[in-house]
Amino acid sequence: MLSTRVTVYLLFKNLKMKIRLLFALVLSLFLYPSNILAQEPIPFQFGYVDQIESKELSETRTLNIYLPQGYEEDSLATYPVIYLLDGSGHEDYPHMAGLVQYFHMYQLMPQSILVGLANVDRYRDFTTPSANKEDQKAIPNAGGTARLMAFIEKELQPFIQEKYRGTGEQTIIGQSLGGLFAAEVLFTQPHLFDNYLIVSPSLWWNDQALVKRAGAFLEAHPNLEKKVYLALGTEGPEMKDGMDKLLAALKEKGAKKMMVHFEPFLKESHATIMHRATYRGFEILFEGKKWD
Repeated sequence: MLSTRVTVYLLFKNLKMKIRLLFALVLSLFLYPSNILAQEPIPFQFGYVDQIESKELSETRTLNIYLPQGYEEDSLATYPVIYLLDGSGHEDYPHMAGLVQYFHMYQLMPQSILVGLANVDRYRDFTTPSANKEDQKAIPNAGGTARLMAFIEKELQPFIQEKYRGTGEQTIIGQSLGGLFAAEVLFTQPHLFDNYLIVSPSLWWNDQALVKRAGAFLEAHPNLEKKVYLALGTEGPEMKDGMDKLLAALKEKGAKKMMVHFEPFLKESHATIMHRATYRGFEILFEGKKWD
């Protein structure tokens, strides 16, 4: 008799469990329709990938482009353009695009187009030829700045201007060797950009040749009207010495119409400075030009 009761109890208990499972299954069908359960994850789009065939560089260059909200809805609107060096998807483009979107969302800067220039060979592109033996050993194919500047002026900027409706106001952002290149543009082809956001530039390159000729260039261009934001972390005496000399040249010989702002980031290293410095640089460069 006892075994029969136990058997009935177990059967009843098992039936209750099955009913609960069936109820849970039916409920899940109401809460999560089959078309949702079967749906594959959708990629999250945060920009566009474009390409340009360059005769100046004899190669195809990839562009990662962030367009401001509302760009597609207003086909007549034009926008300032920010050019980001080291703009590959695995480099600075994702977090810089997020920073631009954040500034747009809170109306802290004018709505702008961000163009991330993906690298092919940054060591080649961001350096001038160097007479320094150690530089030659470290980067044997150095010396591509002139070609990259020609690409920017003759191909990239006209391409962006025509296809993506730029206003003509242009900003460049560069760090490390990218910062060296941005500084090289400022002191050789300043007309290419209106605003220069230069973070931790590798001014030691070629025995500080760029720094040494900066004063003479500034004296020869007294009406140069540019906005320049410079930043440096705690990155060693070689980096600091180059920046100190550049700041001295800008102070002593700088054009009266230039706006130069330097900011030290004493808690940041060469690896950590980029995001914080760019945030601050946007505040300085676009002060008084917030988006309404």
